[in-house]
Amino acid sequence: MPVIEARGLRKAFGKTIAIDGIDLCVQEGRILGLIGPNGAGKTTVLNAIVGLIPYEGQLKVLGHDPWTERDRLMRNVTFIADVAVLPPWMRVCQALDYVAGVHPRFDRGKAQGFLAKTEIGSASRVRELSKGMVTQLQLALVMAIDARLLVLDEPTLGLDILYRKQFYDTLLTDYYDRTRTILVTTHQVEELQHVLTDLMFINHGRIVFDCSMEAFESRYLEVTVHPDCISAARELRPMHERQLLGRNILLFDSVDREKLAAVGDVRTPSIADLFIAVLGNPAGRSQGATR
Repeated sequence: MPVIEARGLRKAFGKTIAIDGIDLCVQEGRILGLIGPNGAGKTTVLNAIVGLIPYEGQLKVLGHDPWTERDRLMRNVTFIADVAVLPPWMRVCQALDYVAGVHPRFDRGKAQGFLAKTEIGSASRVRELSKGMVTQLQLALVMAIDARLLVLDEPTLGLDILYRKQFYDTLLTDYYDRTRTILVTTHQVEELQHVLTDLMFINHGRIVFDCSMEAFESRYLEVTVHPDCISAARELRPMHERQLLGRNILLFDSVDREKLAAVGDVRTPSIADLFIAVLGNPAGRSQGATR
């Protein structure tokens, strides 16, 4: 049974349609990145999945209806939102006490072990911590809960590159075990490329691209074209073309690597480059929306 399964998922706020008929299926043990521009519907999708808002259509998370069975669902789901949720007056030790009191699957010793690897003191108040330390504290709390699904909404927003790297390294090393499932949204897609198993692009409330990272790496290639090979490269029907420092860079879907090597320098594109190609090119959008 899928961990998350949606059919025709829809959510409107007045006349604004935030989610427009999404179909979604996430299997156990996957790390799915949900990528989209501001206002695309990412946070609304996550809020529906964790039962924070009602919705139209069908949605099952771990076999439960998130809106009507949220209490049961959240025994096996943890969530880090893109805004601070810990009261600024609370001490770190009090945060541990609180989670231990409300969640039956919280392992206090495990949380303390995670925090021992940081510079966060147990007597420190949340307001005394840097943004990076607050994120470390939140991660320690959720990683110490024996949950099957972890939902992350812009978890590293506002953090410097060091804290962002530490966050994902800790997530992969100390939490992910190939049976737990992780759903993450972020704008810092370049740091997720080595983390994800699956990738989705969302725009205007619709899924416009859905691909495993295995397929991403085998199907999509980017070529910095030799100046005298521009016409030959364009004959291979790129899905997107851009210029950088006077060089033409073309992105291809399912074109033989040897053919591409004959016209330029070939490499795997970044998620960001593919994102721009898919959202900026209707033809590319239809090519990419498949597993």
